[in-house]
Amino acid sequence: MADIKERVEKRKARHVRLRTTVRGTPERPRLVVFKSSKHIYAQLIDDLAGKTITGVSSLTAELRKELDKAKGIDVAKAVGKAIAGAAKKKNIEKVVFDRGGFPYTGRIKALAEAARAEGLGF
Repeated sequence: MADIKERVEKRKARHVRLRTTVRGTPERPRLVVFKSSKHIYAQLIDDLAGKTITGVSSLTAELRKELDKAKGIDVAKAVGKAIAGAAKKKNIEKVVFDRGGFPYTGRIKALAEAARAEGLGF
């Protein structure tokens, strides 16, 4: 149990360090990603106004129906496509990517690449 708490604390410290340089603006919001053991979440945040512009997760109703039995990287790709689609609806073409202190591998990388493939620039 102590190992899990230590790992979470280290991830949070990496995220705080990353946030010193990564800022979202109305023209180029921050695409922040969080993953739990079961789900993955993505949000577009305007840090200047302190507001979330839009968000998508593997718990979103449309995605749950679409990804009934899918897991892992397949779900992350679907969330990446969905967040890119939501950004296009808000006329956002470029973002700043915030991996949330997680390493850029696996589900985080799959989400980022799927968002890029849908036309979101970062």
